[in-house]
Amino acid sequence: MKQLTIEETALDNLKEIAEKNGTPVFIIDHEKIRQNYRIFLEALPRVQAYFAVKANSNPEIVKTLYNVGASFDVASFPEFMVVYENIKSLPEKERQDFIWDKIIYANTIKRIETLHELDPYKPLVTYDNIEELKKIKDHAPHAGLVLRIRVPNTGSMVELSSKFGAHPGEAVDLIIEAFKTGLVVEGISFHVGSQCNNFENYMQALQLSASIMKESESRGHKIKILDIGGGFPVKYNSKVKSFRTLARKLNTEFDRLFPKDIEILAEPGRFMVANAATLVTKIIGKAVRDGKTCYYLDDGVYHTFSGIVFDHCTYPLKAFKEGELKVCAVFGPTCDAFDTISVAEELPELEIGDLLYAENIGAYSIASSTYFNGFPPAKVVHINK
Repeated sequence: MKQLTIEETALDNLKEIAEKNGTPVFIIDHEKIRQNYRIFLEALPRVQAYFAVKANSNPEIVKTLYNVGASFDVASFPEFMVVYENIKSLPEKERQDFIWDKIIYANTIKRIETLHELDPYKPLVTYDNIEELKKIKDHAPHAGLVLRIRVPNTGSMVELSSKFGAHPGEAVDLIIEAFKTGLVVEGISFHVGSQCNNFENYMQALQLSASIMKESESRGHKIKILDIGGGFPVKYNSKVKSFRTLARKLNTEFDRLFPKDIEILAEPGRFMVANAATLVTKIIGKAVRDGKTCYYLDDGVYHTFSGIVFDHCTYPLKAFKEGELKVCAVFGPTCDAFDTISVAEELPELEIGDLLYAENIGAYSIASSTYFNGFPPAKVVHINK
């Protein structure tokens, strides 16, 4: 009897899950999530990880990370409630302490209605301009504040600085203005851009934050929290730099620039879940167009492959069959030509009904799935819970 390799065993498991549940099926490996959390904490011992729920808001993922001690970054009230569902069994006092210490509402622009909903929980919220400060004062006066500053995003896969962040030169004035209104600024935050492969972004951001904290303290207001955001690189391919190399640089700068009593937190999203999910999809159509073989799948960019559009990410497809690789085009199932997964995929000769899979698809993918053309999102299956 042939001894199966680990890889072959994994592929057999994927096929078995697809056969049992149908396709498309999105498989979440919770042990991988726990492993990613441990790696993050071991590499950055001074940092508390606040999982960015927007990366993948599946409640079971939130539950897994809650159980291992993670905190949470939310960007909408529905995301807040996903986290709240995991803690509502706690006594009221413990629940309130958890929200204050373990949840940050890190969307700098908030609806007035959302502020009203948040205020009873006395949350920690971000802001980056005077108008948002006025809104918070009027509609969530019990919130603690974190000022988000604009920092370099050069070399990141998704740039964020053009939309968010106060100019560093305005930062201290915004801090002082908040205190004048009776609010309390607890921290400074920044984001270097999603999937940051230019570690100098972090170095410059830390230097800016240290300077702002120092000036703020000299003017009578000591800042207690440093939020270094997300952007931690996931090894999608060999060109991505090492997270552990980044962690060593960050630890050196933490010790050089900030006192020991500063609380440092981060907002990893992609890092926690990107490599923890695999999609299995089926070929539902095949054609030859302009001499190129085209495959049509039961999943596409309006669904799990949405990260191609919104996240500037690619997800190489792999076949369960072996054979000579040929360049082909791969499309999603909808009637929109925009629903194009790849025009230069390399796959063996395949037939209708054959299965394909895509790895490292756990972040910013199924979170954006729609029901366009009536096609529902992929089924979700959890393993190693």
